[in-house]
Amino acid sequence: MKQHRSFNDTLLMVLVCILPLFVFFALVLSGVKLNPMFFLLFLVICCAAMMYFMRGAPVNEQNDDRESTNETDSGNLTLLGKVSDVFALRTQYREGPNLVAEGKLLADPDTAFKAMRERFERTDVTPLLQEDDGGRPIVALVPGALQRQPDQPQKVWLNVVLFLATIVTTTIAGAAHQGVSLWSNPEQFSIGLPYAGALLVILGAHELGHYFAARKHGMKVTLPYFIPVPFALGTFGAFIQLKSPSENRKSLFDVGVAGPLAGLVFAIPALMIGLQYSTIVSSSEAGTMVEAGTDVGSSLLLAILANLSVGETLSAGHQFLLHPLAFAGWLGLLVTALNLLPIGQLDGGHIAHALFGRKSSNTIGMVALFSLFLLGLFVWSGLLTWAIIVFFIAGTKSAPPLNDVSRLDPTRVAIGALAFVLLFLILLPVPHAFHEAIGIHCPYI
Repeated sequence: MKQHRSFNDTLLMVLVCILPLFVFFALVLSGVKLNPMFFLLFLVICCAAMMYFMRGAPVNEQNDDRESTNETDSGNLTLLGKVSDVFALRTQYREGPNLVAEGKLLADPDTAFKAMRERFERTDVTPLLQEDDGGRPIVALVPGALQRQPDQPQKVWLNVVLFLATIVTTTIAGAAHQGVSLWSNPEQFSIGLPYAGALLVILGAHELGHYFAARKHGMKVTLPYFIPVPFALGTFGAFIQLKSPSENRKSLFDVGVAGPLAGLVFAIPALMIGLQYSTIVSSSEAGTMVEAGTDVGSSLLLAILANLSVGETLSAGHQFLLHPLAFAGWLGLLVTALNLLPIGQLDGGHIAHALFGRKSSNTIGMVALFSLFLLGLFVWSGLLTWAIIVFFIAGTKSAPPLNDVSRLDPTRVAIGALAFVLLFLILLPVPHAFHEAIGIHCPYI
């Protein structure tokens, strides 16, 4: 059964998802000793609540048992006759209210789908051009004019209020990272502005990249919603809501890849400039410090950018005490990497779907999510939190476009490959043997 989550359900699910972190930080900051079993129980309850909100409202009740239709049914043949010049019918059946036809395309996918949409333009039926598990084309006629749903006015005031609130929370977080509490010293708010400004620009550019790509393809989309939190990083990011499906794999790809690339346009310069004002810590100094900063070798891309930014200075140490601007840029890179994971509704999931198709991308998503859980269990526990959030928010399957048989052109394929290369460059640490080649200090020799 395909399901649709309303905006209210999605917002409630996000709030329930971050509720354990709110409670955790509130108790820790107030000096309460938290029982690990209590927090684990609380996390289980929140996960159960997220499962409830994930159910959503059913759109199409689909029975696993296909109901065959009689080819002499004049109504069915009349509908399918509209596309007989671009799709040769071999067999047909019903899945719930949907009429599904298997056969052979008589034209290229884009031309065929354009003809289908024109034929059903003034009807209450939406044609879908999809692939079955064997990669063969099928046509599904779905009751309801999905692509012609009327626009509803957006409540822009909510976007503005959330954005202003996020400015406040990120400014507080930026000052806190510098050892200043704005709750007791509000006059020193300027200390938190470099971090807040850079982070909001990076996150805003990411979401606006999605927004403008969607508008370019004629999709209905909301302005970004920022998520303020009064602790930790000051925000849990931002999101936009697509109110209409992608028409083909090209639009699915463009919307998916535009956000990460737009965010990197600002994250990389912010990181490189901020590194010039950051402090490099030597191995001996790092061993006497509680918070030694960020290891240059923890990311291939960080090591390359650090070498370009500060050059030979890296020979003195291997860790950075990041300037607020560099910290925002580094967070921008991590956010980009997490979004590029080829899982479900994440940007990387959409890119993988557009590149490899529905079946292959679903398999890739399951493997990637399982790997994320394993890394969270055995490498870095922080990834376990992200794995849980990704599972409940993004799922394991990408939403297919109306025309899921179209293929990408070589330019988009190359951009998609670049996106996944960037994912590995951000997440993979520098191999021991490469430290000298990249020009950074290795703490192990």
